[in-house]
Amino acid sequence: MDLDRVLDVMEEEAKRRNAPIYSLKERTTDPFRVLVAAILSTRTRDEQTAKVVKRLFERVKSVEDLRRISEDELAELIRGVGFYRNKAKMLKALAEELDGENIPSTMEELLELPGVGRKVANIVLSEAFGVNTIAVDTHVHRISNRLGLVSTRTPEETERELKKVVPERLWRRINRAFVGYGQTVCRPASPRCSECRVAQFCNYFKNSVQTRKV
Repeated sequence: MDLDRVLDVMEEEAKRRNAPIYSLKERTTDPFRVLVAAILSTRTRDEQTAKVVKRLFERVKSVEDLRRISEDELAELIRGVGFYRNKAKMLKALAEELDGENIPSTMEELLELPGVGRKVANIVLSEAFGVNTIAVDTHVHRISNRLGLVSTRTPEETERELKKVVPERLWRRINRAFVGYGQTVCRPASPRCSECRVAQFCNYFKNSVQTRKV
C-alpha cells in the first residue's frame, strides 16, 4: 500500500467534503489551548467542539484564567460538549494540578493530569510539541482495521501496531487524515465504499465485494 498516496487522498477528500475536524484546524500549537480543546473534544462531535472552544478561549486564555473562573461560569461556557459539567470540574482540577503555566511535554507527565488519556496526550504531544506519535480515536481504530493495516481490538493495541507498520515520518498525519475520512466517507455505519478513492487498498471493501458475489 502506498500510504503517502492514501493519506493525500483522504486529506483531499475530507477537506472537499468539509469534514468537521478541519473546522478545528485553526488550533494553534499553544500547549494550553491544544490540551483544553482535546479534553473537550472527547465524546463530542468536532463541529460542536469547535463552537465551544471558540467561545471558551474568548474568555479563558491561560492556566491562570482557568484557575480564576468559577466552575459554574466555566460549565456555562462549555455547555454543548458531552458531559460538560464533569468536564468543568475536570478543567478546574487540571488548572490546580498544573505547575504555573507549564504544560507537560512527556506522555508520563500528561497521563497524570485530570481528564488526560492516551488519545488526548498524543494529540498534545503531536500538535503542541511536534512529537512523532499517533493519536488513536474510534475513527483511527476503525479505518486502520478496515484497511488491514492492523488487526486489533482496542485503540491502545492499534496505536502500538500502527507504529510498527507506518513510517515514523507519517505518524502525525494519521489522526487528522483518518478522522476526516471517517467523518465523511469511511463512516462507522453505511460507509460510502462506492465513493471511496482508496477502496482498492481496503480489506473491508474487498471482503464486502466477495460477500456480494457469493
